[in-house]
Formats: sequence, structure tokens, C-alpha cells
Amino acid sequence: MNAGPALGVVPVDASSYRSHPLHATERTWTETNCYVDLWIELLHALGLDPLAAAAFTISTDFEGDQWSFFKFPPEDLRELFGIEVAEMNIWRPVLDHAVEQLELGRLLIMDADAWFLPDTAGVSYRVAHTKTAVVPNSIDREGRRLGYFHNAGYFELGGDDFDGLFRLGPYADPVALAPYVECIRLDRVRRDPRGLVDAAVALTRAHVARRPLDDPMVRFEERLERDAIWLGSQDVETFHLYAFGTCRQCGAAAELAASFVDWLGAHDPAVSGSGDLVGVAEAFRTVATTAKALQFSLARRSRGRTVDLHGPFEEMSRAYRSAMDGLVARYGD
Repeated sequence: MNAGPALGVVPVDASSYRSHPLHATERTWTETNCYVDLWIELLHALGLDPLAAAAFTISTDFEGDQWSFFKFPPEDLRELFGIEVAEMNIWRPVLDHAVEQLELGRLLIMDADAWFLPDTAGVSYRVAHTKTAVVPNSIDREGRRLGYFHNAGYFELGGDDFDGLFRLGPYADPVALAPYVECIRLDRVRRDPRGLVDAAVALTRAHVARRPLDDPMVRFEERLERDAIWLGSQDVETFHLYAFGTCRQCGAAAELAASFVDWLGAHDPAVSGSGDLVGVAEAFRTVATTAKALQFSLARRSRGRTVDLHGPFEEMSRAYRSAMDGLVARYGD
């Protein structure tokens, strides 16, 4: 595509866009989940610091059959940046809503089928129908072109992919359920950093107070041990789905928490330069790297090999408790 799509709200160019360092290849988990990755890049493109809003990673938990599908809470985004996020009532074609909201200077987060997203080439594009989330930023309706945020970057698509994404022409389905869509209002965005640190610290205290009441690694291990035999009878795709909801969400949340604690250590005047949070960040990184090792071990176990899974969990448990103890000492009641 030569000419950029029209109606752009965020002034970015897919050909020159540079992802946030949170998506650097040297990180243990280069991607987290579609919603968090999308917001990291959207905040980055808006000139806002996504790390300032990452306190929510502290209160993630094991939910019984999976780790929390962690997301930037709308109330945190409102408190820190003045961004308003609310569900939209989809009563007409999504494309109509998207175009009108862009004209009003707003953005939408919409469920999408990765089958039509060329940035997922080799994974989902024209290979598998998988649900993900995108933010249309610029639309050329006549030219059937779209600029959009997805996962760790900003991309463009067009032609048949445009029709498929918005269920047009041969992809129209009158009985299909409308996708889940959220509206992002930017008219009250605050880019002045004054007060940002105080708000982030207050959110840190709130999420520390909402932390798990026990050691979630214990419950995580118990469930995984029960599921390990079952996994051995499943196909590779099922394993990947299971690992995404368990090892990856746990490890990615911990790594983002580590980066957030680094941010606190550099910005919170009560601890800045003291080194008090260095051990907390390192403990979270230990959880992140051990969760990656656990995923590899689980893969071998699911193929029938004898692999000890207790060792990694013991290390994750120790590190998790150390991180939480450090946070409670500084930010707890």
C-alpha cells in the first residue's frame, strides 16, 4: 500500500513504527496476551508510559484452571491518563461504528478473527480462525484499507482481509453474533506527568491489597499435576492452548510486574535510588524465567517423558513469596 489510510486518530505509520521496549526480543516473554500487548503499543503511540499503568500485574492469581488473563483495568487507565474505556452497543455493522468513532476522535477495541490479520502470518493468518483484539486507527472505506494496532505493533491490511475483518461481501453473515467492542475516549487524556507517580503509587497500594490471600503457585502446581496425564493424550494445539493460559500468563504477568517494579524504583521518591525494590524485581523475573522453563518441561512431560515439575514450582513459589513480602513491606497496610 502506498497511500496511508484516511481518518487516522493516532499519527503513526506502519512502515516506520517502532514497538515499545516491553516487546523487545531479548525479553523472556516477548508477548503477553492480545489485550495487554495492544494497550502497551497504543499507550506508547499516544506518548504515554504503559509501565506507569502496570500495577495490576501484582494482583493476578491462579483462577482454578488457568492464570489470570490479565488486562489493563479501565479504572486504572482513567486514574492515570484520563482515558475512558466502555463497552459499545453494536446495533449496526461494526465498520459503520468504527468510521464514525474515528471521525469523533475516538478509537475502538474490537474482537477480530486473526485469519484476516497479515501480521500473524505463519501463526494464524489464513491458517486458523482465532479470536484476538485490534484497534482500528485509520480507515479508507472506499479503498478497503485499514491501519490497526495489534499485539506488539502497528500494521496495515486491505482488500479481501478488509472485507473479512469487517464481515463484508462474501463474509457477511446475518446470523453471526456481533463482536465485543469497547470505545476509547481520548478527549480528556492527560499527558502532563505531574501527579502520575502519586497515582501509580496509590494503584500499587490498591493492587497489593488485592493480592492473592495465599501462595497461588501451590494451587497452580496441584492443578497442573492433575492435568499432566490428560495433556499426554491431547494434540499439540491443545497443549499450546493450555500452556498459553497457564505458564505464559503466569510468566508474562511476572515479567511485566518486574518491569513495573523497576519503574517504581526509578520514580517513587520514597524509594528512588535506595535499591529497596531491586530484590522484588529480581524475584518477579525469577518467576518469569522459571515459568518459561516449566513450559518446556511440561511439553516433555506431555510427550511421556519423566520430568520433575515440582522443582520449578518450588522455585516459583519461593520467588513469588519474596516479591510479595517486599511489596507488602513497602506498600502494604
